[in-house]
Amino acid sequence: MFKTVLNINGMACGMCEAHINDVIRKTVPDSKKVKASFKKGECTFVSAEAPDEERLKVAIGETGYELVSVSSEAVEKKARKWFPF
Repeated sequence: MFKTVLNINGMACGMCEAHINDVIRKTVPDSKKVKASFKKGECTFVSAEAPDEERLKVAIGETGYELVSVSSEAVEKKARKWFPF
């Protein structure tokens, strides 16, 4: 699994966040935990593979926002704890 953080210019409200979330889900079909923040100017998500930076830049640019930077790092999936009752 990879955690990706996108720095995005142009988001100004909750609707902007929703647009970015939709673009990420369409561009990276296996993305999970997609969360954009206009206050931070970023979007985070996890996916099985590191996303294609150029594809993200084009898709986000088509919606009127600017992808400034992308950083992805490998993360381990947390194991669920089992509690016997």
